[in-house]
Amino acid sequence: MNKISRKGFLKIAAAAAMSGVTAGALAACNSASSSTAASSAAAPAGTYTPGTYEGTAEGISSTVKVTMTFSDSAVTNVVVDTSGETASYGAAAADQLKEQLLAAGSAEIDGVSGSTVTSEAVMKAAKSCFAQAKGEATVSSVQLPTGDETDWLGKEPDIDEAAITETVDTDILIVGAGNGGMFAAAYAAANGLNFRIIEQNAVVQDTRHWYGAIDSAAAKAAGAPATDKAKLLSEISRYASGKCDQRVVKTWINESAAMHDFMRSILEEKFGWECEFTSGAEAAWPAENAEHNTDYLYPVQEHNYRASESAAGLQRNEALQQYIEELGYGIDFKTSLAKLEKDSSGRITGVIAQSTEDDHFIRYNANQGVLLACGGFPGNPYMMEQLDPLGTSVTTACSYSPADKGYGIRAAVWAGANLDKEAAPMLFDRGIVSPGVDAGYVDSENAFGGKAFPGKIRQYNPGTQPFLKVNRDGERFANESCPYNDIVYAAAHQPGRVYAQICDANILEDVKRFHTIGCSAQTRNAGEDYIKSQMENAEKEGCFFKADTIEELADKLGFTGDAKETFLATVDRYNELYDQQNDEDFGKPAYRLSAIRTAPFYGCWLGASLLTTEQGIAINEKGQALDSDNKPMPGLYVTGDMSGSFFANNYPCLMAGVAMGRTLTFAMKAVKQMAGLE
Repeated sequence: MNKISRKGFLKIAAAAAMSGVTAGALAACNSASSSTAASSAAAPAGTYTPGTYEGTAEGISSTVKVTMTFSDSAVTNVVVDTSGETASYGAAAADQLKEQLLAAGSAEIDGVSGSTVTSEAVMKAAKSCFAQAKGEATVSSVQLPTGDETDWLGKEPDIDEAAITETVDTDILIVGAGNGGMFAAAYAAANGLNFRIIEQNAVVQDTRHWYGAIDSAAAKAAGAPATDKAKLLSEISRYASGKCDQRVVKTWINESAAMHDFMRSILEEKFGWECEFTSGAEAAWPAENAEHNTDYLYPVQEHNYRASESAAGLQRNEALQQYIEELGYGIDFKTSLAKLEKDSSGRITGVIAQSTEDDHFIRYNANQGVLLACGGFPGNPYMMEQLDPLGTSVTTACSYSPADKGYGIRAAVWAGANLDKEAAPMLFDRGIVSPGVDAGYVDSENAFGGKAFPGKIRQYNPGTQPFLKVNRDGERFANESCPYNDIVYAAAHQPGRVYAQICDANILEDVKRFHTIGCSAQTRNAGEDYIKSQMENAEKEGCFFKADTIEELADKLGFTGDAKETFLATVDRYNELYDQQNDEDFGKPAYRLSAIRTAPFYGCWLGASLLTTEQGIAINEKGQALDSDNKPMPGLYVTGDMSGSFFANNYPCLMAGVAMGRTLTFAMKAVKQMAGLE
């Protein structure tokens, strides 16, 4: 393990007090850029102790190292080693950063445009060198591990007792101020419990507005019929190919109505907000689909307060923050989970956290338990590629929180928790990209791990509409009338793992007839102006094309030679199927066929947009984390996207709000369990 020693910490503390130096990771690198010219910015004689000093910090994908040689008044030599960074960005910036350090005579430099993260790491490492030369500190500590391309988990940090300079005692500790964490905090505050909530960022995290609750007060007020709970349980299990714990699913089914009752006691009774409940035709998969295709169940369960949020200028999580603050509680922001702690019996007793402002460590003792609500791992390419290679390979864009890097999952696994073995990404068929762009990661210097998905638009909502879709060879390859992720998984078997969507001037008329549901219904319900804005935005990014003829559209989409001829023939064949009102090729329901004859013609290339991941720590029906033997881990509870046992293979896109409903239900459940309220 990488250990932060007492000696190292005391030197760090001195540096922090005297010059703002923080902990950085020390590691050797393979190549470097150096200079022998003395600094042009000399200091008074005796400012430095002559010698050579090293400092390090974490860059975008590696540990960068700066080695500086000092006379008693100036920097005389600099070596900047960024060889482990992205080749065309951070690694190439070493010479410029070296020259800037020499010219400035300090660590305060401009950095290199396009290499922001690497530049900041070099500045941090240089600060260490200056502090050491001034006799202020020798930095020899270790940053928290990030994992790497061959080992997503990494090793749990071993933190010396002397490095822990603050202790907080509480009954319940909530880690993460997102959807699950804030709801748990609100429930704990309403019950007057002794708790703390920590969050690595400076603000509460984004609200996912839609959540599912079964047979809620809102459903009853809307006159919705009672849910067939047995059928719903069976449908969720079918989605997961049986790889779920049905007892966990039942907790959501049976207790989500009570979750909604508590939510509305705050949002409706205190803030005066109005719940929007999806029911009637908007909560039904069209019956025609079941004639020849799968009869999907769409439970009447979707709740949101989005209109009220917009009117108030306050998102739900922000309202919950206001609620707990008015009750005398607060959030420890800029406080990041470092590791879980447990006693000799194996019970989780709390966590060690780290301040993201000055890197000092804090021990949180939690007498009744810890709730991890830290999110999934969509922002961590190491975890995505190693745990979900298929989902990664078909993704072209993202709409996730970049802060969700899976650290909570890793900390739980270090402590002995069992991670689900099956990937469960939330993929929507809306990752629009330019012609010729493949699905999967591309190099990105400013992204964590040096990788990002290529799409510039988070989601192109009309991408879900079941229009004709073809591969790069111009061939149709699947029934386009399907849940959001089915077509992107079908594209895994196509060139580049992308596909083109084709429609004509009758797009609005067609989408009204298609009657897709869930969030894809926005294309239908928001009207012509919304569709035009989606098209125009994509067109500006070079991802959407309009043409007066199908031949011209083929050219703009990049079809040439045999692929173009095949594409034109495919369009003709699709028109034949529409005329027959019978999809002899793939069995798409007739009401979801469309003609492609009226100019202008529209086309774009698509893959998946990644929202989040649902592969998490196995839990039981009480929300307790399970160990590798599937036994409860005393003192540890998990909710949200980092919890498992519910989804597998994919996300049931036609059950709008089920993941968030699960998150909120288990957030409240965990607090009840820890506090002995049930």
